[in-house]
Amino acid sequence: ADFHPHFDGFGTDAVHAGQEPEQWTSWAVNPPISLSTTFKQPTPGVTKNGFEYSRGGNPTRKCLETAFAALSKGKHAFVWASGLAGTQATLQLLKNGDHVLAIDDLYGGTGRLLRRICEPLGITADFVDTSDPVKFAESIQENTKMVWFETPTNPLLKVTDIKAVCAAVRAKREDIIIVVDNTFMSPYFQRPLTLGADIEFASVTKYLNGHSDVLMGVTICTDDKLAERLQFIQFAAGAVPGPFDCYMVNRGLKTLHLRMEMHSRNAMAVARFLEANPKVEEVIYPGLESHPGHAIAKSQNTGFSGMVTFRIKGGLDEAKKFLENIKVFTLAESLGAVESLAELPAIMTHASVPADHRAAIGITDNLLRLSVGVEDTHDLLADLKQAIDLAVAGEDQAPNVDDFVHVQAAHLPKYAAQVAEQIQAKLAK
Repeated sequence: ADFHPHFDGFGTDAVHAGQEPEQWTSWAVNPPISLSTTFKQPTPGVTKNGFEYSRGGNPTRKCLETAFAALSKGKHAFVWASGLAGTQATLQLLKNGDHVLAIDDLYGGTGRLLRRICEPLGITADFVDTSDPVKFAESIQENTKMVWFETPTNPLLKVTDIKAVCAAVRAKREDIIIVVDNTFMSPYFQRPLTLGADIEFASVTKYLNGHSDVLMGVTICTDDKLAERLQFIQFAAGAVPGPFDCYMVNRGLKTLHLRMEMHSRNAMAVARFLEANPKVEEVIYPGLESHPGHAIAKSQNTGFSGMVTFRIKGGLDEAKKFLENIKVFTLAESLGAVESLAELPAIMTHASVPADHRAAIGITDNLLRLSVGVEDTHDLLADLKQAIDLAVAGEDQAPNVDDFVHVQAAHLPKYAAQVAEQIQAKLAK
């Protein structure tokens, strides 16, 4: 199967959507940082340009929200003070007695929020595999009001057929809100709203900002009534980011398309290199033909991101030793930034997931998660090679780094062919 067609105009929207200079009296090319918390009213109860108090709306924040809506082909976007603040705000659409049907392989923070904060408030959740969309939908209960899943998942990179799950859920009930966490892909590679989701959620902290210097979350939707409810939660609960953070993300967003291409290229080289390494037990990357969700991913993605998961041979000791010896990669939580990061989910990002659930879904002590950055490919591969060799004993010969340096991202040849065809067609006219 071919890749989902490239999203035309993405780079242009990333640079210009919401950034029009004409909206400012100064015609500033870059949106100013509006630090004011309150705005003058021409007459009592009447606002100029809709701004009254910065919690309810801010000019810098409005620019960013407009850009997010455009990039995801949504109509409304709302930014939050962190990814989990956005998750909590989205879950505030629910009430006591409601039920959430979530994917089994879920970001640890989302699972913790559902289990330890929502459950005591009377909102229950079940965590079910989405590999069979019809079977997943059979877990819908009478009080199910929201479906929440990621694709690819964190950290096992399971791929869910968004369109098929949305159809299966809609066949059961039309009133269920379907939320897709798009953090691992960004709208550059995947647009859940065009595949049937009601809300696209993402931790902006990751790829969208891309520089490990801002905490933020975003929810994007097309439905006006749903947007009204989210806007009220944003205003009434107040978990909004400051204008300086919005300015920083506005700037980061302008290079999203450029960064994602490099992340993808480096990740494919890393995945191929690890797959050829005899000291690696398993490599999990949707861009590899060996991934069980590869065909589904190609059908709904224009390419693959920089997230690679692998199991090193051995156990916890080998995994720790690998992480203690990396030099270009940094041992740290988080992901999606220009620098390459590595972590051990079982005792870091997913330590809050109950041990029996971790074991059941495959988050083992030798499972390592890589966020492949934009450094030189050779340096990343050489770093992985030396760290693996120090961590795993044996004489097995590691592959030659130079053989994998020029591996292209899986989608690039296809995209290049599409561009060439478009140019030829224009010339023919």
